[in-house]
Amino acid sequence: MATETPFKGLIPDVDYQKEMERWANVFKLLSEPEPKIGQTPRTEVWRKNKSVLWYYPAKQKKYEIPLFFVYSLFNKPYILDIDPKSSVIKKLTDMGYDVYLLDWGTPGYEDKKIGLDTYIEKYLKIAVKRAIRHSDVEEITLVGYCLGGTIASIYASIAEEPIKNLIVATVPIDFSTIIGPEKWAEGFRNGDFAIEHLLDIYGVVPPKYVEMMFRAVGSPIYFTNYTMLLNRAHDQRYVDKWRRMNKWTLDQVSFTGEAYKQLGNDLVRDNKLVKGEFLVGNKKADLSNIDANLFVISGSRDNLVLENQSKPIMDLVSSKDKTYLCVESGHVGLALSGMFAGIVDQWASSRSKQVSK
Repeated sequence: MATETPFKGLIPDVDYQKEMERWANVFKLLSEPEPKIGQTPRTEVWRKNKSVLWYYPAKQKKYEIPLFFVYSLFNKPYILDIDPKSSVIKKLTDMGYDVYLLDWGTPGYEDKKIGLDTYIEKYLKIAVKRAIRHSDVEEITLVGYCLGGTIASIYASIAEEPIKNLIVATVPIDFSTIIGPEKWAEGFRNGDFAIEHLLDIYGVVPPKYVEMMFRAVGSPIYFTNYTMLLNRAHDQRYVDKWRRMNKWTLDQVSFTGEAYKQLGNDLVRDNKLVKGEFLVGNKKADLSNIDANLFVISGSRDNLVLENQSKPIMDLVSSKDKTYLCVESGHVGLALSGMFAGIVDQWASSRSKQVSK
């Protein structure tokens, strides 16, 4: 006579082979060396202080106008070249574009007085000039990602250099909306975060603090990475992608004290970019001065930069040719998946002058 257990149907069947593979991959992950990143061939064109301008030649040059990438000051830019199979930079060079990337580097205490304005005037401006000279072209396409898009937009509003196209993705422009705890937003707007004295002492915001800040903004989403790893550790392809992403997420850079003050006070608290009041030297960064062809990309699942933070630039510029696109992606997924390359190519290909045969 068969005996029925009261728990029958309540406890799911276990695929022991799958579980063994899953846990074997987890233990392997903890002991393996870090994955290789940034494998696309490149050469150094220019260097200043900690910053380096890299040149990635087209596999077979198809377009005259090169792409110049400006990435965020908070993170390392190798997210754009994190895996040969999904590398944004490799895909674009394969498509026929010469690509330049300004790597800001990791600032130290001695760099504490470098502000956003200095980065733009003394670094980005000179790097763009070098790229134009190096590529022997008359115009360039500026591509900014995240805070790099904000910096690129500020620069484009005061630039004397010939910028034909401006592409910005997941870009914060209007800081009237702040992602994160509501108390943070109140604190910034009311000037309750008096961190100037702390920054004057330490000089820079240390990488660990930058990581903690992003954890706080992304929580609890940030921590689900580890849950997802456990759930999908049997999938070697997923594990490889997770390892690269995890390396980049934890590989934060320090942020100069002066730049952080300007970001917190001028952009976040006073929203000076939208008001046309942000100063770069003695020039006002008025976005209405931008008349380059404009392409703005947002992610519908972006939990760091919302659409209503990016969209206002569409109405603030004077560009006649301007396009806005919202794609099904998160903030980092746009670059990590490599889909950003195809999106850039689809728009830029008709605005980049084909090489004469």
